[in-house]
Amino acid sequence: MHGFGVHTSMWTMSWDREGAEKAVAAAVKYKMDFIEIALLNAPAVDADHSRALLEKHGLRATTSLGLPEGVWASRNPEGAIEHLKVAIDKTAEIGAEALSGVIYGGIGERTGEPPTEAELDNVARALSTAAAHAKKRGILLGVEPVNRYETHLINTAAQGVAMIEKVGAGNMFLHLDTYHMNIEEKGAANGVLDGREHLRYIHLSESDRGTPGAGTCDWDEIFAALAAIGFKGGLAMESFINMPSEIAYGLSVWRPVASGEAEVMGNGLPFLRNKARQYRLI
Repeated sequence: MHGFGVHTSMWTMSWDREGAEKAVAAAVKYKMDFIEIALLNAPAVDADHSRALLEKHGLRATTSLGLPEGVWASRNPEGAIEHLKVAIDKTAEIGAEALSGVIYGGIGERTGEPPTEAELDNVARALSTAAAHAKKRGILLGVEPVNRYETHLINTAAQGVAMIEKVGAGNMFLHLDTYHMNIEEKGAANGVLDGREHLRYIHLSESDRGTPGAGTCDWDEIFAALAAIGFKGGLAMESFINMPSEIAYGLSVWRPVASGEAEVMGNGLPFLRNKARQYRLI
């Protein structure tokens, strides 16, 4: 995983034939190196169609997800394993390189208490088995810390590293997100530094999940820290402007965060690319 990419939520959250064709065409138009496919319904994805579409346009891909409530790993590790295996298989069939995101739990998973050792042990057990399956399929597996309002399990880079090292699988990596870091880290650079040994992927998302450069994220701090650790991974732009109601609820997105694709891609993408060039990341 390397270069500049974009989360397919920019254009669709339904990875059916129509959604795939729309998102791939748009990503090619904006000269992206890869796309991140929201794999919300893995069994329904036409893998042959997706693979052919990606190969036709020379576009690489990753996939991502959050676990449905019935298979949250903290309380149903066996269910999480089966769900992740299906997603891993579909990721491989599509020809994508990695499955990442909140693979350890769900958006909105909160008990009202800090995570218990039993919960974290369940998560580690699920991820260990999933990582072994992913290795057989040639797939990398990423752990994305998200903010305290979305989960109580893994909120910071240090907690993500702790889980990765607890599992001990060589094909696992840390996936950071500047939106969540802006809430949880004591400075974004500290999150990057804490994760440096495992960091292979980062979501470039503004403080309100809207147009990068129009919020409060300290982009110079973020890019300088990435440059300082010699980051060579994927830089994935993520802004949410096409949210179905059930996803918007979990993410607490109650109003438009940008006027649309033209604003985000027309203003935010050049802003991020210029910062990446300034700090010699691309």
